[in-house]
Amino acid sequence: MGFYEEIKKLSKYSSNYALTVLEGDFAGEKALISDSRLIWSSKENGFLEKNITDVLSKIDSGVVDISGTDVYVEELGHEKKLVVCGAGHVSAPIIKIGKLTGFKVICVEDRDSFADDARNAGADEVLCDDFGKALDSIPGDSDTFFAIVTRGHTWDIDCLRSIFKKEYAYIGLMGSPRRTGMVKERLRAEGISEELLNTIHTPIGLGIGAETPEEIAVAVMAEIIEVKNRMKRNFGYPKEILGPILAEYQGDGDGRKILATIVRKNGSAPRQTGTKMLIMPDKTCIGTIGGGSAEAEVMSKGAELLMEPGERTVLHHVDLTKTENTVNGMVCGGNFDVLMETIL
Repeated sequence: MGFYEEIKKLSKYSSNYALTVLEGDFAGEKALISDSRLIWSSKENGFLEKNITDVLSKIDSGVVDISGTDVYVEELGHEKKLVVCGAGHVSAPIIKIGKLTGFKVICVEDRDSFADDARNAGADEVLCDDFGKALDSIPGDSDTFFAIVTRGHTWDIDCLRSIFKKEYAYIGLMGSPRRTGMVKERLRAEGISEELLNTIHTPIGLGIGAETPEEIAVAVMAEIIEVKNRMKRNFGYPKEILGPILAEYQGDGDGRKILATIVRKNGSAPRQTGTKMLIMPDKTCIGTIGGGSAEAEVMSKGAELLMEPGERTVLHHVDLTKTENTVNGMVCGGNFDVLMETIL
């Protein structure tokens, strides 16, 4: 459990990587790198510690060759946060879709009655205060996405003044060309650089001809998801996975669990590397690695590992082109490797 407990302690303001040896005599050995420093390893003076110089020179997400041995390196992104500025008629569906797609949603609004609407829509946190003041209390980071959907350009400007002071992954600004042009011109006159102004996505959302609040919300979230996925930095251990890993199991048996992680993929496999699924002692699952026959195969392998004593680290290959993975003559045409680890 030490590895997962240490992950929980990592600073969200640091650049963090998790390493796992995939093969050979050192399979299953783990280490954590934070801000280019080795801060934890599962084996003192083990393979990863001895090769730390090589590790640091090749630090990048994916499978890397360290002294002839495959090591899975995973950048640990932070929890994805969506900050919705404004709680008008477009905000509620944005909040709802944001929650459905796995974001922690924070809404900023300066009117009490509208703030209640954001709470009713399911926002995790609602800050009811002046826009600038409320936003100044949000640290921001490379996994924070801002959607500015206020009721007027005065409040847009207040939001942008604050957001430009912090790190962010995305800024989207709703409004007509005239309104957004006024906002940019005002900020430009205040000394905001053209480089920062050009980071604003406006008009907000993908160009799908959206008209209703719900359609606009779909366009906004589609653009945010596109930007998020382009970053190719999966959050390695979201709370939905890390929480049950660390929690004491209340059911029958010794509480052994299997963590399945896609570490390598080729072709049109359904999910990206870094995707995780936790197989519980009762063989239920938390998360998904893509569903269908491929997931069923991994679950079957996980059920076998649950029956085996001790800790195991297995690299399981799933071939989606095999006949048994064909449904009605349709195949994905790809394959992927799944790291399967026993957690006691």
